[in-house]
Amino acid sequence: MKSQAKDDNETPMRQWSLQDFDVGKPLGKGKFGRVYLAREVKSKYIVALKVIFKEQMEKYRIHHQLRREMEIQTSLRHPNILRLYGWFHDAERIFLILEYAHRGELYRELRKSGHLSEKQAATYILSLTQALAYCHEKHVIHRDIKPENLLLDHEGRLKIADFGWSVQSRSKRRTMCGTLDYLAPEMVENKAHDHAVDNWTLGILCYEFLYGVPPFEAESQSDTFKRIMKVDLNFPLTPQVSPEARDLIGRLLVKDSSRRLSLEKIVEHPWIIKNADPSGICNR
Repeated sequence: MKSQAKDDNETPMRQWSLQDFDVGKPLGKGKFGRVYLAREVKSKYIVALKVIFKEQMEKYRIHHQLRREMEIQTSLRHPNILRLYGWFHDAERIFLILEYAHRGELYRELRKSGHLSEKQAATYILSLTQALAYCHEKHVIHRDIKPENLLLDHEGRLKIADFGWSVQSRSKRRTMCGTLDYLAPEMVENKAHDHAVDNWTLGILCYEFLYGVPPFEAESQSDTFKRIMKVDLNFPLTPQVSPEARDLIGRLLVKDSSRRLSLEKIVEHPWIIKNADPSGICNR
């Protein structure tokens, strides 16, 4: 599999079909299809096979979005970004051949433990920051970073998995997209946005990793919108979180997108330097 995956300077791409894989147990289910564990027959290489039904694509009109997601994810090569090795289709389905992340969603781990230690949280934030810096260099804005879209491999290394709302663009965008609790104020207010929406989301995630809930959660959608627009940020007394971590969160959750802490500055932040494991490997 590895040798047959498309390389940066290779043009021909292997033609795959379902006969090339032994399909195993289901790994998860999404709105448009399912993900299965699979093994490439010749190399015995383990992958995840995402199956999307064409009927669902028609119903939700996601052709353009899926094509863009596939093009973006195939072009990205970073240790903290899940690889998309290739794809194929039959009459009813589209199959995406993805890197297999053995430990599954970070969301599950977060729900199980309630919240993460500062060392775990800082390691994940550093990994995310490095992956997003790589994306932003390639003019890719992710726009939907959340625990459900972050996977962990067998070593505990974080992988950004879902590029469904991503866009590759040098100009500001206007589409409101993503997930409510993670939306930046400029998106909530329907203003043009750029890569700084991802920096905002890092602040949201850092808070959620340490406190177990996103910072602007409220009873209703409109109350969450109001809290985001006001940047109504409170730090509970429990669990106890260090002043340095709160400082980083406060510097990222800034309404004026031009004043948010840059990705370069996140890497240099005292809390990251003190707590993050530069290897990106996080053991439970």
